[in-house]
Amino acid sequence: MTMRLASALFAALVLLVPAVARAGEARAPTDRADARMPWRVLKGERTRASYEHYTELPFDLPAGVTRLTIRFTYGGKEQRSVIDLGLRDPARFRGWSGGTRDHMTLSTEDATPGYLPGPLPAGRWNLVLGAPNIREGARAPYEAQIFIERAATVTEFADAPILAKPGWYRGDLHMHSGDSDGRCKAQSGASVPCPVYRTVEAAAARGLDFIALSDHNTTAHFNALRELQGAFDRMLLVPGREITTFWGHSNVFGPTDFLDFRMTGPHWDQARKWMEAVHREGGIVSINHAGAPSGELCMGCGWRVDDLPDGAVDSVEVVNGGTMRETRTADNALQGMGYWTKLLNMGRHVTGIGGSDSHEADRPASEAGAVGSPTTIVYMSELSVHGFLAGISSGRVFIDVEGTRDRFLDLSASAGHQHAMMGQTLRLHPGEPVQFAAELKGVPSGTMQLVIDGQAETAHRALFDAGHPLSIAPWRSDGRAHWIRADIRDDQGRLLLIGNPIYIAPVR
Repeated sequence: MTMRLASALFAALVLLVPAVARAGEARAPTDRADARMPWRVLKGERTRASYEHYTELPFDLPAGVTRLTIRFTYGGKEQRSVIDLGLRDPARFRGWSGGTRDHMTLSTEDATPGYLPGPLPAGRWNLVLGAPNIREGARAPYEAQIFIERAATVTEFADAPILAKPGWYRGDLHMHSGDSDGRCKAQSGASVPCPVYRTVEAAAARGLDFIALSDHNTTAHFNALRELQGAFDRMLLVPGREITTFWGHSNVFGPTDFLDFRMTGPHWDQARKWMEAVHREGGIVSINHAGAPSGELCMGCGWRVDDLPDGAVDSVEVVNGGTMRETRTADNALQGMGYWTKLLNMGRHVTGIGGSDSHEADRPASEAGAVGSPTTIVYMSELSVHGFLAGISSGRVFIDVEGTRDRFLDLSASAGHQHAMMGQTLRLHPGEPVQFAAELKGVPSGTMQLVIDGQAETAHRALFDAGHPLSIAPWRSDGRAHWIRADIRDDQGRLLLIGNPIYIAPVR
């Protein structure tokens, strides 16, 4: 970092208090039905002759199906006609929902409540119809639309976005239940493996908008999350797991199928087995607690795979709540800040996130490492899994170290007709001036620090207090690539908010 670059800082750094919405008012009214065409459609009609009888509608499922979804509609309800639903595969009964549901989905790892997850064998399947009520003279036409997927993809546990509107959403991206090593207290006070619902309840009590439950290497928690999503209809449940290897841990978000974590060495040719599978399916790879030690104190925790190509990693856990509980600060070298900075300085656009790494759902919220501490805040087009993945990928994200509900940071930059938010790029000629603006909420006074290419010199620091906007001389491009992000500290110097970079690229 040259002194000339260090002395030419922000253009107009303006601290404002925005009207930041949780985007929590309007519920999504529309059903997320499959937009694609059904693989098969079964049509027919039930009459009084079907009353108190069961009918099976056969269909032959091809080999290689990874998910089966059936959507069922019928008429005659004004005449009190009722048709119940069930399903069986070539070998066993897969479930019954009666008249409770009009659709079902099944995969190896998760299924609609009332139905069993598991392999989807090729052969003759039967949709089972029961008719507990059809009056004399009534007619009940029906249609069953059958959808199949042959490749694993990102999974939505909800049928519609939790909220179908853009906004900033707050969540926790690293937590564990009893499906791995998460614990909580039983009625007796004994520490027991914590049921998934207790972990989800703790997140809801914290007021979070989304969580990713990330149990180690397993997919066992996905079926419980599908069942719970309907009951927790204000909080998005993101499919996640912690790929735990001898050479580092990584969260993956989106896919639900098995990923082979059994690496035999700290090299890309081993990591690619699961990383490339995640990306093929549209998911995200995020490195966890990269600065942690590896050994008896934390087996395999530190990231030691150094030959990853560009694009292998989408995000880095910059602040880990469990580490913060041990070190009492988010600034410690055992956090992921150093690894994140290393990747950014290699020219990789990687999003910084945080996660509590909660292993105790009933840990008091005031303690570091409790559910929601830290919190990751993501700007999404909608509160859904696809909205979450796109939001993390965009880089318009910041970390609230203490997991409050109201602290806010957004950084933008302007140069001529160009405008960039966190995660975006300005392309500049040498000498071209840049104006930065920050929106800040929830921190009455403290220090705003710009970090340029990992360096945080005094010339980049500015004090602020509520109601006092601050302007500093423009920063000018030197014709080279840079990345610039913002940190917020309080009057005691504690790191409270961590922003993601805006990228500066030279005009070619």
